[in-house]
Amino acid sequence: MRVVVQRVKHSGCTVDSKLISSINKGFMLLIGFKNTDTLVELEKVLKKVSGLRIFEDENGKMNKSLKDVNGEILAISQFTLYADSKHGNRPSFTEAMEYKKANEYYDLFCDKLNQLGFVTKKGIFGADMKIDLINDGPVTIILDSDDL
Repeated sequence: MRVVVQRVKHSGCTVDSKLISSINKGFMLLIGFKNTDTLVELEKVLKKVSGLRIFEDENGKMNKSLKDVNGEILAISQFTLYADSKHGNRPSFTEAMEYKKANEYYDLFCDKLNQLGFVTKKGIFGADMKIDLINDGPVTIILDSDDL
């Protein structure tokens, strides 16, 4: 499982020129699942995302968590995080989890974030989404369950 975490001042998701969801201060997450991922990987990444301390404290140090700053989450499904471009110019996505299972894992991951007390808004799984954001810092963290 891979998640790209971006600390944002604002982020929104638009589908067919209609705003689907938006947040203010918080995390914009791009979430991708590998075909071999299990609930073990999901839980590892969930724990890391929910505990990340990447907001500045009164001394300018990244020491505060999302909960500390009452931040929100915009979670966007992103199978292209498992693009393999080693051969040629057209990426392969054979490592990405199949559609139905990935959709279930995406919903579960978002539900678990909500259960932890985070306001979590979503895009539309599989849709052609347009994402806007104001990256704060910029701060971008890439999490891979294989490295946790």
